[in-house]
Amino acid sequence: MTPIGSEPETAEKNGLLRQPLSVWVTAFAAVVAFMGIGLVDPILPAIAQGLRATPSQVSLLFTSYFLITAVAMLLTGFVSSRIGGKRTLLAGLALVVVFAALSGTSGSVGELIGFRAGWGLGNAMFVATALAVIVGAATGGAESAIILYEAALGLGISTGPLLGALLGAWHWRYPFFGTATLMAIGFVLIATLLRATPKPAAKTRLSDPIRALGHAGLSTTAFTALFYNFAFFTILAFTPFILGMSAHGIGTVFFGWGVLVALASVFGAPVLQRRLGSVRVLHLALALLALFQIGIALSGHTGIIVFTMLSGIPIGLNNTVFTQAAMEVSDAPRPVASAGYNFVRWMGGAIAPYIATKLGEALSPAVPYYLGAVCCAVAIGILIVRRRHLSLLGAVDIDHARQEAPLAAQH
Repeated sequence: MTPIGSEPETAEKNGLLRQPLSVWVTAFAAVVAFMGIGLVDPILPAIAQGLRATPSQVSLLFTSYFLITAVAMLLTGFVSSRIGGKRTLLAGLALVVVFAALSGTSGSVGELIGFRAGWGLGNAMFVATALAVIVGAATGGAESAIILYEAALGLGISTGPLLGALLGAWHWRYPFFGTATLMAIGFVLIATLLRATPKPAAKTRLSDPIRALGHAGLSTTAFTALFYNFAFFTILAFTPFILGMSAHGIGTVFFGWGVLVALASVFGAPVLQRRLGSVRVLHLALALLALFQIGIALSGHTGIIVFTMLSGIPIGLNNTVFTQAAMEVSDAPRPVASAGYNFVRWMGGAIAPYIATKLGEALSPAVPYYLGAVCCAVAIGILIVRRRHLSLLGAVDIDHARQEAPLAAQH
């Protein structure tokens, strides 16, 4: 297995931002794909009002989306190894265009939930393949590629709520049509500017991602990320209902949150990994996320806004470090490891929104955040109990430090 960042001379020569056109095209489409995660945040109250649904019913928009995304992750490698990465990307984009547009035509919350499930299928096909395409085409090694991928995630997550707020101010249906239009542009760019990617030498079996989870390091990373994602999506899915703000207000809050996600992902995570090591960064980020969730639970309106936005910092750190860990902690091929890891971790995103809103409706708006903090504590406990299975990450961190030391001395 080749450690990430194993091409320091190439990385130094080309730089993080000097990438082939195919990388930027794929990254742009990835930004739009990740917009779909936070797009509905500002319009959740409007959807509930327009379709006469309860918050817990509307939360199923996230549940159907991420449940299908999680299951479909097991299929992406099987499909892409047979039809190629470019065709898989295009198939995923086409599904998102169709189901995002259909979401805007929904006449009931049940229809919207169903269309979001179809959207999740397309998103899984695109997102999982996009990471593999970017890693394969980017200069500077896999570390640079993952940072670019996480930058796309952060930019998409931050602009999604803003787009949802701007278009949702006219009508809650418009953000869905806007996303379909942007994804159609991404489809055209991928179709015309991305060269056909070669098929892998060996075809991926449907069972390969599950088999990969038999590796103790990958399963530790995946199940830790499951509990982290529960806390993450508690904030994303439930907070719009307690902010008591307009679509513009909610969109602004989550835009600020998303900007911090992006900055922490791209700039904060690499620095902290070099100084503390990957596992310690996960400990720190999970502890901060738990602290901010408790802050939301105990605060008034202003405090909820502040702690919600600040939670973007540990979320950004976690996103980058968890993704790198999943890629490097086992000897499984990266696409296979990514599929198994994402299958487990997206389950947290699937179950959290419904459970959080149900608890908030039945008990108190503070309860979901206390549960999110508990999930962060459980994730830290898993890391501590199974720390020996993550020893390879320490070796990767040391390798990075050795490669970057000569570069730092030159400056």
